[in-house]
Amino acid sequence: MYKRLRNQLTGILSPQAGRRGACSGVDHVPEFEPHRHIRLLTFNIQVGINTTSYRHYVTKSWQHVLPYRHRIANLDRIAGLLRNYDVVALQECDGGSLRSGYINQVQYLAEAAGIPYWYQQLNRNLGQFAQHSNGLLSRYRPLDVTEHRLPALIPGRGAIVARYGSKADPLVLVLMHLSLSKAAQQRQLGFIRELIAEYRHVVLMGDMNNHAEELLTRTPLRDSGLVPLPETGHSFPSWRPERDLDHILVSPTLEIRKSEVVSYPMSDHLPIAMDIALPEGYLETF
Repeated sequence: MYKRLRNQLTGILSPQAGRRGACSGVDHVPEFEPHRHIRLLTFNIQVGINTTSYRHYVTKSWQHVLPYRHRIANLDRIAGLLRNYDVVALQECDGGSLRSGYINQVQYLAEAAGIPYWYQQLNRNLGQFAQHSNGLLSRYRPLDVTEHRLPALIPGRGAIVARYGSKADPLVLVLMHLSLSKAAQQRQLGFIRELIAEYRHVVLMGDMNNHAEELLTRTPLRDSGLVPLPETGHSFPSWRPERDLDHILVSPTLEIRKSEVVSYPMSDHLPIAMDIALPEGYLETF
């Protein structure tokens, strides 16, 4: 297990800078098996800050830069949710800096949730002050994992691509956190569209900072054929959800068995969950 009892003082005295592309390796990760369905979750965890009101953006703003003694307890509660899923996309994680007590939050959540494979993408390195990161947690061994810098006027947005199953016809998961700017989103989704163009079975997951209708009709994803949650997925703000900013979009070859906005307000975003089934005949390719 991760050194869960390491306190913040120890971290401050022995800082460990976040590493680009840090991961758990694959020694103890089971192979991707021909399961009939896969449980997916995407969650913007806001570096472990429990936000329940707009005023907390002011009163809790210091927690974005300084240690907070209840942050580990918040992460443990998030881990309690994550252990119910097979593949998890995380946004707004800290890779190990002063504010997190020099704890890599992606690694911590993976180990606390009992998920053997994790991958941290460091997108914005502010040294000891912040290690802005995305994360992938997976119960199964991917064929490969690659990370990509997304185009943006201000660098710091990224995507993780994980491929599973058959090398000839893989299941491709793209985990991302898009910019707020619509212009930047157009460039970023154009980049993503090129990444997925050659694949049949695709899942896009993450905080996309835009509504599903806008994403699928007015961006480079409009001709992708991707399918959103069957129902409106309002995920932001977590205490009074009014906007669908977090998404799991899937190829029509993947059957959506179940999908929901999970009522688990541990951040300013609510998590999105989806249970997908692989297409008929795909399982025989393993």
